[in-house]
Amino acid sequence: LQPQGGTRMTKTVLKGAITSVAILAGAGMALAEGNLVINGDLELTSEAPAPSHIEGLTTVYSGWVFRDSFTQAMEMDDFDNPGMLFVDAGEDMWNEPAGTSGKACADCHGDASESMAGVRAVYPKWNEAAGEVRTLEMQINACRTENQGAEALKYGKGDIVSLEAYISMQSRGMPMNVAIDGPVADVWAQGKEMYYTRTGQLELSCASCHEENYGNLIRAETLSQGQTNGFPVYRIKDSVLTSAAGRFVGCVRDTKAETYKIDSSDFVALELYVASRGNGISVEGVSVRN
Repeated sequence: LQPQGGTRMTKTVLKGAITSVAILAGAGMALAEGNLVINGDLELTSEAPAPSHIEGLTTVYSGWVFRDSFTQAMEMDDFDNPGMLFVDAGEDMWNEPAGTSGKACADCHGDASESMAGVRAVYPKWNEAAGEVRTLEMQINACRTENQGAEALKYGKGDIVSLEAYISMQSRGMPMNVAIDGPVADVWAQGKEMYYTRTGQLELSCASCHEENYGNLIRAETLSQGQTNGFPVYRIKDSVLTSAAGRFVGCVRDTKAETYKIDSSDFVALELYVASRGNGISVEGVSVRN
């Protein structure tokens, strides 16, 4: 990451006093007890033992447990969840022909509830044919350009996030299970290094907030562990659906650093690593956050 007005920082982790003490306002709200239950009958795992590859945590928590009761309640009922509007838009895209092929996603993949079940839980993942780690958004665009003869969608916002939301809903309730070994190992290690590297004028890393200070307040908000199991996320403050990469851009900006491009290989690596930190907690489909 690049401090504003400076050159890209080296891979050496910066040392010195963390400035988060000037930002954190003290202890946050108590964590919600029990798992998230949606529509009164679908229980999701919101708390699980930390995966063995995560050294700084003993338990992983969904971001839902850190939210206030009003925000939590919005996610607990699909009729109250504004993100479901985007899911509906994504379903329309799934069934709508696109590109020179004149085919829809459904023409190749059929019923999404069957063909896409479990997909969101394992992304980002290695694509053997392409020889690269792909996020779900990357895979959606590859399908469009290679199979439908359609233009790639704008990454990180708009239509692609709606389609990602619809696909993610088919894995709702399934445990995150992102691979970290084999061909993805080097990319995962890159993401881990980024996670722990302090940057920007505030000299903060992802870990500064989401590992060392989760549960504490930053201004008026309670810091979560920054898990991605709930993405795409409907953010109340923005009234839009946000992808994981879109949130990374905002987080880096908040450290007063110059961010990477939203579709960069750097953010792919970071998304892989962060997703793996949540292995064991449930995919939420479309979550609601402040």
